[in-house]
Amino acid sequence: MPYLKKPIPQPEPIDCRILSAALDLFVRDGYHNVSIHHIQKQANVSVGSIYNHFGGKEGVARALYIHILKEIEELVDDAITAETSPLMQCQRIIRDLFSYTESHRNIIAFVFHARHVEFLPNEPHACDSAPFIKMRGIVAKGIACGELRALDHWVAAATLFGGAIRMIQLRLEGKIEQPLPHYLDEIMTAALSGVKADSDGRAGC
Repeated sequence: MPYLKKPIPQPEPIDCRILSAALDLFVRDGYHNVSIHHIQKQANVSVGSIYNHFGGKEGVARALYIHILKEIEELVDDAITAETSPLMQCQRIIRDLFSYTESHRNIIAFVFHARHVEFLPNEPHACDSAPFIKMRGIVAKGIACGELRALDHWVAAATLFGGAIRMIQLRLEGKIEQPLPHYLDEIMTAALSGVKADSDGRAGC
């Protein structure tokens, strides 16, 4: 099973093996170029097992999408729990996303680089999913308490996270050669220059 923090259970259950295999294949070859037989071979399971657990390739992709979004939501929740300041929560999220891009590339690639609407048209867009709603909620809290400038929430969230997400995409595409944590301070400085309030509003956060 593609987890960010949890160890993979051993022996790995069949459904977990199927999702892990599908993740690697979807990221490497693209959803439309992967067949049930490719997944079956990579996971070393029967075709019947895939249909029994997921109902077909689209079911595998849907289960994988839901699972990985839950992993990203836990990452956001960890930042909210660990940090009291909205700005520090945002920095923690970006730091962890950069770190996991290096250590768990395919999980991050499936969230930030796959075109989900092309093969999961009935699922909510990633930006409408729980982790990204929570990220915008952090930004809204920062605006409300005066830590961030009084911008439209979408504008503020795009300014804070958009550059980091684009850096992740460029790293996944091989355009950026240095590991992403190398750029953390610079990306945060650039992002904060556009959204941080002139006065310190942290007392109200």
